[in-house]
Amino acid sequence: MKKLSDLFRKKNKKTKKSLEINNVYIDETIEKDLNKNINIIKEEFGESSDLVIKQFCSSVNLGIEMSIVYIDGLADKKIINESVLKSLMNNSECKEVKEEVKNKNLLKYIEENIILDSEIKKANKFKDLFLHILSGDSVILVDGFNTCFVISTKGFEDRGVQEPSSQNVIRGPRDGFCETLRTNISLIRRRIKNTNLRIEQKVIGEETNTNIAIVYVKGIADEKIINEVRYRIDKIKIDSILESGYIEELIQDEPYTLFPTIYNTERPDSVSAGLLEGRIAILVDGTPFVLLVPALFVQFFQSPEDYYQRADISSLIRILRYVAFFLALLTPSLFIAVTTFHQEMIPPALLISIVAQREGIPFPALIEALIMELTFEILREAGVRMPKAIGTAISIVGALVLGEAAVQAGLVSPAKVIVVSITSLASFISPSYNLAMTVRILRFIFMLLAASFGLFGVALGLLTMLLHLCSLRSFGIPYMYPLAPLNLSGQKDTLIRTPLWRMFKRPKLISSKNSVRQQNPTDAKPKKP
Repeated sequence: MKKLSDLFRKKNKKTKKSLEINNVYIDETIEKDLNKNINIIKEEFGESSDLVIKQFCSSVNLGIEMSIVYIDGLADKKIINESVLKSLMNNSECKEVKEEVKNKNLLKYIEENIILDSEIKKANKFKDLFLHILSGDSVILVDGFNTCFVISTKGFEDRGVQEPSSQNVIRGPRDGFCETLRTNISLIRRRIKNTNLRIEQKVIGEETNTNIAIVYVKGIADEKIINEVRYRIDKIKIDSILESGYIEELIQDEPYTLFPTIYNTERPDSVSAGLLEGRIAILVDGTPFVLLVPALFVQFFQSPEDYYQRADISSLIRILRYVAFFLALLTPSLFIAVTTFHQEMIPPALLISIVAQREGIPFPALIEALIMELTFEILREAGVRMPKAIGTAISIVGALVLGEAAVQAGLVSPAKVIVVSITSLASFISPSYNLAMTVRILRFIFMLLAASFGLFGVALGLLTMLLHLCSLRSFGIPYMYPLAPLNLSGQKDTLIRTPLWRMFKRPKLISSKNSVRQQNPTDAKPKKP
């Protein structure tokens, strides 16, 4: 955290200085003079065409002027007209207000009897006033009072709840997070109907003032981890937070590792399951991707669908993911090492076939592999960035055409095309895009080691990677838990998934106080009739 603080210390000083210059009224109290307040608002927002300021006289007291301020596009005009303006200007009860109410308790009377909105707040600082306006709320200023009303009128357009574009499942919920913070919180509330579900909202970003939420289940989540999450987020002093990736990069334990130490997902069921295991979720307004901490290495091999089908099927598929992980990581490097340094390990018939295929190839095995791997990576990225209608066709057809053309041109051997194809297919099995990206980068490192030292280089790379994984932490929790340190109870949901009636405990290091999730696990075991 000291490095994180030093990294942004100089930038924070510049940011605070710019805030003092641009927002001269930000810490001042609202004036009693309505016209002066309006002038200050106009001065702060400048020539903003979407800023709406409407002045009117309320029927509560014909001698008092009011003004409503909101941003067009962020606030719902229907709510403003029906619940606010109509109530203040056309309420018949307002005309019968007693004289003492007009003079002494006018604000209280308006709040309790006139405005129909269920969520009314008050503010007396320009800083709060500006923040509420920019968040989609409407502000009502009353002449003669240095306190304003804040009415919840948020009504901006959003994408709505749709099926997640990543982490697709055959069986399971189809709803996914969207870009609206309140909607995302409600999706979690629907699944965890418990008063212990805690939601702490914060505002970070000196310029963007982005709303975020720290979500956890009290009594299950470890207080030390919760406090650590609060501490790291409070330390963030940056101009803008536009996506949860900003926070992920600023709060992770080890910034110089290729492996993801914070889990991100756009599935509400995955977040709910993580919360019930003792993890903490970090939601950011404006993005559907939610962060889950602490994250474990084995977590990136788990799919939500593993828990929606039978344990034996889920276990076989999970084992297949681990096999695919090593295939995607090591297949090209093993091919390079064996064909370059260890030909004696290849069966004679296969060796003769490979030698015949490589006859006339002008490049060594490493260059041949790099050409094919880089070509496939370019095609893969092109397929992702292109529109969906043609992206898939480009990645598949392009790979087939270029692979065949490369063989016909004598640039690569057919065996190398098969190796690269197996590698690419294996990398697609990973349920985590972040881990798949890590494998794609490490693959080139292992290829260089194999070309330099053969199988000894591959073994050295694996040992170094294992030591690095064991040294990683995610919010103080060992990244390789429950493999290192070894926990036998945690093996029930690691390489395989045992039946639910056997997984009666939560991960011990994550939820140390309340690790039991089934009181009588033997009663949950299916019994013959």
